Amino acid sequence: MITTDLIGYFSAFLTTFAFVPQAYHSWKTRDLSGVSLPMYSIFSLGVLGWIVYGALIASWPIIVANSVTFVLACAVLCLKLKHR
Repeated sequence: MITTDLIGYFSAFLTTFAFVPQAYHSWKTRDLSGVSLPMYSIFSLGVLGWIVYGALIASWPIIVANSVTFVLACAVLCLKLKHR
């Protein structure tokens, strides 16, 4: 069980960390021309679904990683809406 959780946390860290460069670039440059509003909207809803799923099965790797990803994706989404 511990090994399974470690794999979950490691994978969650990598997939969550993948959003940091986009969020940082978007915040720093305010250039969101390459960001798709529909894609980020759908993606954010999907991540919210993963958070709910993680809570239902009590999986902390899923809950934590997707909560961070949700915040980052929503930050990019808000910047996209603000700087159209």
